[in-house]
Amino acid sequence: MVKIFKDLDQFEIYRRNLDLEIKLLGTPHSIGVVPTMGNLHIGHLSLIHKSLKDNDTTMVTIYVNPKQFGPKEDFAKYPRTLKDDILKIKKLVKKQKHDSKNLIIYAPSTDQDIYPSRFSSVISVKGLTENLCGKVRPGHFDGVATVVYRLFAITKPDCAYFGQKDYQQYLMIKKMVHDLDLKINIYPMPTKRDENGLALSSRNQFIKKDERAKALSLPKTLTAIKKIFKKQSFEKAYPKAIKEIQKKMKDKSWEYLEVLDSVTLKEPTQKTPILVIAGALKLSNTRLIDNKLVEVKYVH
Repeated sequence: MVKIFKDLDQFEIYRRNLDLEIKLLGTPHSIGVVPTMGNLHIGHLSLIHKSLKDNDTTMVTIYVNPKQFGPKEDFAKYPRTLKDDILKIKKLVKKQKHDSKNLIIYAPSTDQDIYPSRFSSVISVKGLTENLCGKVRPGHFDGVATVVYRLFAITKPDCAYFGQKDYQQYLMIKKMVHDLDLKINIYPMPTKRDENGLALSSRNQFIKKDERAKALSLPKTLTAIKKIFKKQSFEKAYPKAIKEIQKKMKDKSWEYLEVLDSVTLKEPTQKTPILVIAGALKLSNTRLIDNKLVEVKYVH
């Protein structure tokens, strides 16, 4: 059953009644949330599908958050496709035979529902947000953390699902939940890609035809660096990877291309078990990000 709410007061009434129903039934009832900005693609739908499999109730939030966009970024142009998004979710529920599960879409029609009058608080997670996207998009992760905290406060979930494409975001949210003791399990889901390996993103529709090959250099480069680490020990692979990165970064289209510890997002050490290879590539009308994880082999 799919229910749609665009008004916070109506959603909160439903949410309180759900708690009462759960209490009266006296049986375990898990609630999952999938926060999105809409314009849903296969990646988003995979998160929703996973939550439907795992939980009795799934809540999908659709809200384009102004606080995570910089002054020169594409907030006004960000695609808003609520009608189509709802249709895709309903088709998913029917196709995967999740009709017996509760699926709630919360798509606030006003910013006031998320940021009430005179709202001035900011959630800032230090230590994981100063480099990579945080370095080139100052204030972005404060906006993400703040809206996710608000959405968690509104939906009150037991668990939440995020795509691995936004790996730094996933780590930041996981740290926020831990630091604030929110009692919410955070689950990362594998990046969904097109037939050529490009990570799916709502912004991919802005890639021009003559930029397609350039866009594909992002996943191809990450894959090539990953192969270096899979074939050799860290001691031999790391210098080769850095050399390859330095060569690629001569092209100013790259905002960053780094090999980091997958937990700390710092320079890897001899104790790093898994690396994240992360890159961001700027095209004329859009900015692409992607990453690959790889286990490290050491010489003993």
